[in-house]
Amino acid sequence: MLRILLISISVLVFLTRPSIAESKPSLKIVTTTGMVKDMVRNIGGERITVDAIMNEGVDPHLYQPTSADVRKVLAADLIFASGMNLEGRMTDVFERSQSMGKKVVLVTDRVDDEVLIESADYPGQPDPHVWHDVVQWSTGIPVVVDALSKADPEGAEIYEANAAMYVDRLNGLNGYVTWVMSTIPKSQRVLITAHDAFGYFGQAYGVQVRGVQGITTESEAGISDINALVDFIVENKISAVFIESSVSDRNVQALVEGARNRGQEVVVGGTLYSDSMGAPGSWEGTYEGMIEHNVNVMSTALGGSVPKGGYRGAASLVTEGPS
Repeated sequence: MLRILLISISVLVFLTRPSIAESKPSLKIVTTTGMVKDMVRNIGGERITVDAIMNEGVDPHLYQPTSADVRKVLAADLIFASGMNLEGRMTDVFERSQSMGKKVVLVTDRVDDEVLIESADYPGQPDPHVWHDVVQWSTGIPVVVDALSKADPEGAEIYEANAAMYVDRLNGLNGYVTWVMSTIPKSQRVLITAHDAFGYFGQAYGVQVRGVQGITTESEAGISDINALVDFIVENKISAVFIESSVSDRNVQALVEGARNRGQEVVVGGTLYSDSMGAPGSWEGTYEGMIEHNVNVMSTALGGSVPKGGYRGAASLVTEGPS
């Protein structure tokens, strides 16, 4: 018998509940990625204005800041970045802003060192894709609260209250991800994507992860890399591989063709949001929506289950699914 624990997911309330009454915006914030923007927006509420430099479909590993981006950063009261060298090509912009007295806050500063995955592309440097582990991404919430409260002491109580609500929602999201991924048959809990962006996801939710390219997208995959992954797909009878919204699908299509040529039927299971979220204003354009979309697509393609109504429609979930 499976041990069933009911999780009351207060997300249904909080998704529609406005932040505590707030005054007019007092802080002008710029973030690098949409994931960081969404966290800051949820905590800052109406006391801030926030704009992201990189939005839908943008690869942060390769992004070169424009002159307009530089002006935007230099005009901000606070700059929030993901960190861990994700935005490596913005280093000069960050240094210039800091020389002018601007604060650059890295939301991954409090990630547990014990869970960090070393980058194969840059030995000694961590894999920056922390947002795919909901628990570790949540460690950025107090970082944001502290930075906003220091810059705007009058809003500190509001930031704390908004953060508490956001923590509750992400706790519910983590429970959802854990349950949905556990419904996938063990033999199919393998995630193959264009680049190795889902290491933290695999580590947190019990999924084996393989990418055609490495942790960054700066180096091209060779024929030997593709052939080795085709061998893995055939040997393990993998049924689906996935493309990413911010990375070319060329290498993934090569995997499908290579596996089929060897008698293994493989399909593209869908598109995942790896390094950027969905369109601004859409559910997938939020962090919660991005993560829900990904796990629903994975589970559907790999033989698992998705609750009716998904994350937003679930009143309770089991934390232990089929083994």
